[in-house]
Amino acid sequence: MNLLTQLLNKPALPAPSKQRRGIEIKSPRELEIMRQASRIVARVLKELAELVEPGMTTADLDAHAEKRIREMGAIPSFKGYHGFPGSICSSLNHEVVHGIPSKRKVIRSGDVLKVDTGAFFEGFHGDSCITIAVGEVTPAAKKLIQVAEEALYKGIEQVRAGAFLLDLAGAIEDHVKANGYSVVEDFTGHGVGRNLHEEPSVFNFRTHQMPNVKLRAGMTLAIEPIVNAGSKVTRILSDRWTAVTVDNCLSAQFEHTVLVTDTGYEILTDRTYL
Repeated sequence: MNLLTQLLNKPALPAPSKQRRGIEIKSPRELEIMRQASRIVARVLKELAELVEPGMTTADLDAHAEKRIREMGAIPSFKGYHGFPGSICSSLNHEVVHGIPSKRKVIRSGDVLKVDTGAFFEGFHGDSCITIAVGEVTPAAKKLIQVAEEALYKGIEQVRAGAFLLDLAGAIEDHVKANGYSVVEDFTGHGVGRNLHEEPSVFNFRTHQMPNVKLRAGMTLAIEPIVNAGSKVTRILSDRWTAVTVDNCLSAQFEHTVLVTDTGYEILTDRTYL
């Protein structure tokens, strides 16, 4: 889940601990708990991708996600977070991020559906997002989704101890722009662990406005490029959560919780082998 910059230093709910300053390096015990939290998230997203079909509502998906997260012994990270009402963010088509699940939002064939969710398990969060092509989507939509997912992995491939945030940000930006799309700059990835949003901000574009942090083994990052077919500019709807593209063009997003290791990375929310 992304968050507006001004919220990054506020405590995540339902975490019992206060927001800590600085970048946390997780211990082996803490990492094992994060693996479990992340596997819950990965399982739920895989189930939602298999479950979704035209005629369902985004509220239907939200209910399934909350039920399954709780059945697996965790708490939905997003529900109640700064007042957010859902267990998932469900954003359709030109909705960029933070879409609120609703019984009035009917999913249709051809939709581009972003589903973002998190699980809080034994004191730690996992966080991940997928974009689902519902039914038969246009070739343009299919290409956008493909490039957004590729961009995530281009960034992840740069992760290792000793690398810098600009390494992964540049890899993401280059791939997106080479395909004629834009990177949303209003929202970034983030550290994740005891709190849903921790330092550092993990940006998806080259910038000198945020620190170019050197990565260290034991850091856990939520890497999440958001890719628009048109303008990178977004606006927030009157619900004060849902961000949309200003030109009504499609948007796609993918996210993984990633552990930095001495030799590379481990994707904690990997759905491949579930």
